[in-house]
Amino acid sequence: MGLGFVNAVTPINLLIMFLSTAMGITIGCLPGLSAAMGVALLLPITFGMDPASGLITLGGIYCGAIFGGSISAILIHTPGTPASAATAIEGYELTKKGQAAKALTVACVASFIGGLLSCISLYFFSPLLAQLALQFKSPEYFWLSLFGLTIIAGVSNKSLLKGLISGVLGLLISTIGMDPMEGVERFMFNQSELYNGINVTCALIGLFSMSQVLVLAEGKIKERGRLPQKIGRFGLSKAEMKQIAPTTIRSWIIGNIIGILPGAGATIASFIGYNEARQFSKEEFGHGSIEGVAGSEAANNAVTGGSLIPTLTLGIPGESVTAVLMGGLIIHGLQPGPELFTTYADMTYTFFAGFVLVQFFMLVIGLFGSKMFAQISRLSDAILIPSIFLLCVVGSYAINNSTFDVGVMVVFGVIGYLAHHFDLNNAAIVLGLILGPIGENGLRRSLMISNGDPSILFSSVICWVLIALCVVGILSPLFFSRMEKKMKDSN
Repeated sequence: MGLGFVNAVTPINLLIMFLSTAMGITIGCLPGLSAAMGVALLLPITFGMDPASGLITLGGIYCGAIFGGSISAILIHTPGTPASAATAIEGYELTKKGQAAKALTVACVASFIGGLLSCISLYFFSPLLAQLALQFKSPEYFWLSLFGLTIIAGVSNKSLLKGLISGVLGLLISTIGMDPMEGVERFMFNQSELYNGINVTCALIGLFSMSQVLVLAEGKIKERGRLPQKIGRFGLSKAEMKQIAPTTIRSWIIGNIIGILPGAGATIASFIGYNEARQFSKEEFGHGSIEGVAGSEAANNAVTGGSLIPTLTLGIPGESVTAVLMGGLIIHGLQPGPELFTTYADMTYTFFAGFVLVQFFMLVIGLFGSKMFAQISRLSDAILIPSIFLLCVVGSYAINNSTFDVGVMVVFGVIGYLAHHFDLNNAAIVLGLILGPIGENGLRRSLMISNGDPSILFSSVICWVLIALCVVGILSPLFFSRMEKKMKDSN
């Protein structure tokens, strides 16, 4: 470990960390350019590098992009990456209240803490946590998706019924595409582009970004007030740091566990982190809560270290970014597995040390760059509306170089706009869209394995733990709302 840090702090590696992290933050800011896309686009430049330096480059882009997505989510309600969708809920409300600087500071600090603590797991708990990931089979993934869907109760601030309607709408949309088991077309209407279902990134851009263009344009037409010109003060007081500390620690644990589960990813972690922050917080959510921002950002950045654990130890990528990163390993002639911690231990621990230092570069760039980033909230609607629209179109087109994806984004923009007017919940729609395929595949595969016997869904300790979490997830909002009501009545 000590040799790893000695190798990581060479001038060339420090320069690589700075440039790759800054590049990652830039990529994360742009809607449609996900962390996976940024790592894939810049993978070729690592071919001629030392393996450790190449991996540090990819790690810097990965961490920077996950944090960078929060910047546009907070300032213009446009999640730069899917992992920042939950951040937009409270972050944009803070911007509307003239506290954009505070929201950006919280996002940066929480991202740093979540990412840094995930490195501890990466160092010390890799074998143990990788074994936990191996225990998740089809029944466990079914219950995991159900647990994720119980978060709808948490993100539905105004009406649980409308939140459930939104979640069901997301689940229905998730069935579009080729049936994963029988190969039957479902709601494709002879459109081959829908073979793999709705592109989640396009849907996110439409629901959170294009819909915001329509809302802002409507406000401009009706000459309603726009965002306040002030951006507030930068930095956090001791009281605010103390306030977000428990949320950050809790979200780190959530993000780490979600990160090691193949296929789960940062988006699900951010929503779970946000929901748990809401459950335990005394703040009123939905009107700009720093704990909501911290819960989401600490969780999605904690995924970065967690997702590397099964990738490096078992060769099982935790999410799409680490799948690309594993390709970089193989290109350099390295095979994921025990040899990385024995034969190639010097390279592996140099990468681990670089991954730790990247978190500090992300903190510095994020804090010093926040003043510049926050100026976005002061732009006039005449500039902001066409700028967001252009980013939406370019971002959705860049995913597959397809005008069809642009059309999908526009359709979801209209859905998001209508959801806004009918008080439906865009976050719940996204949850249904993401978790639907995971739950369907888990349920149907389980029943195929057991020849239709549903008892397989209750066959392991992990299943029962997840069932208990589902019950808690459903009942806890009701419990906390009653407690809140009693406290108000007593006062």
